[in-house]
Amino acid sequence: MATPMESPQTHPVWCVLYGMGIIGFLVLYGIFQEGIMTVPYNGSLFTFSVFLVLCNRLAAVIFAVFMAQAKGENMKNQAPIWKYLIVSLSNVYASSCQYEALKYVSFAVQMLGKSFKMMPVMLWGIVISSKQYKLKEWAVALGVTWGVTMFLLTGPIASPSGENDDTTSNSFKGLLLLLLFLALDGITSPMQEKLFKEYGLSKYNQILWVNLCSAIVSMITLLSTGSLMAALSFCKRHPPLLGDAVTLSVAQVSSQWFIYSQVKEFGAVVFAATMNVRQLFSIVTSYLEYGHYITALQVLSLFLVFGALFFKSYDGLMATPRETEPLVPKSGSVSPPEVKQSPEASSTFPKESRP
Repeated sequence: MATPMESPQTHPVWCVLYGMGIIGFLVLYGIFQEGIMTVPYNGSLFTFSVFLVLCNRLAAVIFAVFMAQAKGENMKNQAPIWKYLIVSLSNVYASSCQYEALKYVSFAVQMLGKSFKMMPVMLWGIVISSKQYKLKEWAVALGVTWGVTMFLLTGPIASPSGENDDTTSNSFKGLLLLLLFLALDGITSPMQEKLFKEYGLSKYNQILWVNLCSAIVSMITLLSTGSLMAALSFCKRHPPLLGDAVTLSVAQVSSQWFIYSQVKEFGAVVFAATMNVRQLFSIVTSYLEYGHYITALQVLSLFLVFGALFFKSYDGLMATPRETEPLVPKSGSVSPPEVKQSPEASSTFPKESRP
């Protein structure tokens, strides 16, 4: 039973329900993401990754408008448009690189790449926000980096995609795309967090404007490259793709509601622990669903990566209450939160763009 000082939404049962929602929808998102980019539709591969980014962003905008109206949040931009655009540019092209990488490397490699980004995020955090990190945080980042490197070197990493005829050279292309994703995403996270702190953006206002600007950037990219009509033509020739894209977008948007709810009520450290479980579930599901081969040394490297990540989460959960306070103000006010977050919390601030 909840104590008099806690709301029903902060009861531990809600934490579990939010976690199940995050894991369930993001695992579904991963299955469809891999399927769209690697499984041919009647012999033809879908190659227009920016179109998927556009679908995701438009779905997020619709969701944000509906929720902002329901919650009575102000929908006017609370920060200068150009600042949203900076986040959106890195946001869109990071997502595109993530999709494109699946043409050349396996889903497991893509997922581990998101853990590998710990080091770039920390470095950008030092540059952009003058953050400082403890020795154990550098040790965790090193353990994750070492484990990911072992995974890449001790077994197959190529995607089953038809574009991957030369597994060596194309896997190298996929790794380059992941490196570009890490660089762009490393910029996105600190910039988005800084934007939130500086202007005290309300939850759905931030989702709305970041995704609206991202949708505009995606549309301009599709039009300038002549890919929009080609993508729509592919959808017309292969109707199942449209259903898959809608499912992908719904899963992505639904996960965002659970993410923001969990961060609001239970803090970013709990969210980080949930995302670690989600990564493990997503990788295992990918191997089971698509029948990928994995070596014993790769399994060992996964234990190293997730051992370091779960230690990081455990250490964060054992921290002082001040370090585990929510990032998002529960009142929904637009005044900036005054909580000084721990590095664990700040490096895991949820992104509207991509899970």
